[in-house]
Amino acid sequence: MRISVKGRYALAAVIVIADKQASETNVTVGSISEELGVSKIYLEQVFAQLKKVGLLTSTKGPKGGYQFARAPIGITVWEVLSALETGLSEQTENTVGESDPGIEMALRERIYDPVDLALKQTLSAISVQDLHDHAVGQRAEQSFMMGL
Repeated sequence: MRISVKGRYALAAVIVIADKQASETNVTVGSISEELGVSKIYLEQVFAQLKKVGLLTSTKGPKGGYQFARAPIGITVWEVLSALETGLSEQTENTVGESDPGIEMALRERIYDPVDLALKQTLSAISVQDLHDHAVGQRAEQSFMMGL
């Protein structure tokens, strides 16, 4: 599986939102852009899609920005990526279709459907909170390693 730049930016951005949301009500695209070193314009497109599917809410004005529509523990990586990766939840197209239904069913039942199911189950089992907690742990480990 290959995750697009948009999907990778979204995953990194939601970790930052989870990080900042504890201390700030709203998180701006500009602050995330600076922290991650990614394009603000590109992140705005990502956030618009995440807002459209109901994962983020936004507030306008001087203290405006984005926040999660629900707790990060209740938002899965599957939801984030599905909002951005159009092919992620699409069923694999027929390979040979009517010309050899036996081959088609073998491919679908032995490869396509199990891989699709495993992908969805794996990504649905990881929450944004899980990603955030792992990132915090990695930062702590890196700090410890640098301090030696």
